[in-house]
Amino acid sequence: MSAEFSRNQTPQGRCPGPLSRRTWLTVGGLSFASLFTGRLPSLPELLAGEESDEFRAANDDFSVILFWANGGPSHLDMFDLKPQAPVEYRGPFRPIQTNVPGVEIADTLPNLARMADKFAIVRSLHHTRSEHSGGTNRMVTGYESVAANPIDSEFPEVGAVVARHVAHQTKDLPLYVANTRIYGGGPAYLGPAYNAYMPNANPVTASGANQYDPVPIYTTGSENGTLSISQQAASRLRRRAELLRSFDTLRRDTDRTGRMDAVDRFNQQAVEMLASARTRDAFDISQESEATRKKYGETHWGRSLLTCRRLVESGVRFVQCQATFRLKPETGRTTTWDDHSVNADIFKAYEEKLPVFDQAVPALISDLYERGLDRKVLFVFCGEFGRTPKIANQDKSGRPGRDHWPRAFSNIWAGGGIQTGAVIGATDKRGEDVVERPCGPHDYLATIYHHLGIDYQKTTIDDFNGRPTHIVNNGKAIPELIA
Repeated sequence: MSAEFSRNQTPQGRCPGPLSRRTWLTVGGLSFASLFTGRLPSLPELLAGEESDEFRAANDDFSVILFWANGGPSHLDMFDLKPQAPVEYRGPFRPIQTNVPGVEIADTLPNLARMADKFAIVRSLHHTRSEHSGGTNRMVTGYESVAANPIDSEFPEVGAVVARHVAHQTKDLPLYVANTRIYGGGPAYLGPAYNAYMPNANPVTASGANQYDPVPIYTTGSENGTLSISQQAASRLRRRAELLRSFDTLRRDTDRTGRMDAVDRFNQQAVEMLASARTRDAFDISQESEATRKKYGETHWGRSLLTCRRLVESGVRFVQCQATFRLKPETGRTTTWDDHSVNADIFKAYEEKLPVFDQAVPALISDLYERGLDRKVLFVFCGEFGRTPKIANQDKSGRPGRDHWPRAFSNIWAGGGIQTGAVIGATDKRGEDVVERPCGPHDYLATIYHHLGIDYQKTTIDDFNGRPTHIVNNGKAIPELIA
């Protein structure tokens, strides 16, 4: 199917924000206050979503954690080093041997190197979109966007598709969770019913800005934006729901489809979900032992990935978490992986964040194995593209940086019952182009859908014009990752 199908898409409305500082919880654009105002919030719509067998995932006991490196991490400085390349390409980091013979990664990742037998590296990802949201849209939908930098995706992102397929499982826990929106992502023609459940969302994250503070997916302890809602507060919300329902007779009577009755029911269920102990407990990392919290690290990434593990262990089916990081001011101004020299000294930035990465990610991977989750939870670390193999100096500071590079980049996979210890694909001697086993975004997504039991070859969703569009365009699951 062609991306031309999205030309007539209409912009999605935005849900109103909290009415006051006393609002208990914000979930993406959904707040408790907006839950009972005139607009339909995403959570009740999610609960009222399509539940036909046509859209059910075959694997109801499988989850995915996508640790999304928005901005684009450098393959040459993490998983595909080129020590023999000219100095203006290779950077300061050196390859070290992992515990898998012949497999090397950066010397800034010693913990990962000691457990390479528990993950796989794909070194041959590629596409043609070098804009952040255009590249993101490509990676999370499998399609080329028409717009160069769409704020909202023109095709449903992978999490929204999964939410559609697992909607029948919804009880007292949201099944698609994210820390915040990603630039170029969104449910598109699936509609806001299939947006992620977001505990602390910041709309700036979908604007193209790259300097916003990292957004927590874990409980912060502040009044606004936490998942801690008291039973007294829940009772007041239930009473308010009943009151608003009593004023809605005319609107409900004029609805001939019966949808308003369903919305009433699902609004009530939404309140019960937000007030449920299961939901609160899933986000509460204080319930973990001190040893476990130290294992992940008392950092944003450590707390985030520990929360991700708790969420999938509780039954969440898709978790999408941005891997943003606050650098020291003297190192750079950006919190994303957009390491142009005008934004940051890329190598000093990696010296700051890769040790944190090398604690939190190995902790999660080892946890998947130690807790018996390694066959039913798939972890993926990926961004929308890589960085230019040639180092650039774009501003008067003379600091080094790398620009956008979609022609070749890497990601890593763990868990999911995949064949680990493998390296899939290869790039040329400078890391500029794929020379072996090319994998596109459609193959990457097909692999995820395969694990979730979603038939990516046959499943279609009607677009804005009512035309059936495949969830993946000509993709094929990567054989080495489905063994």
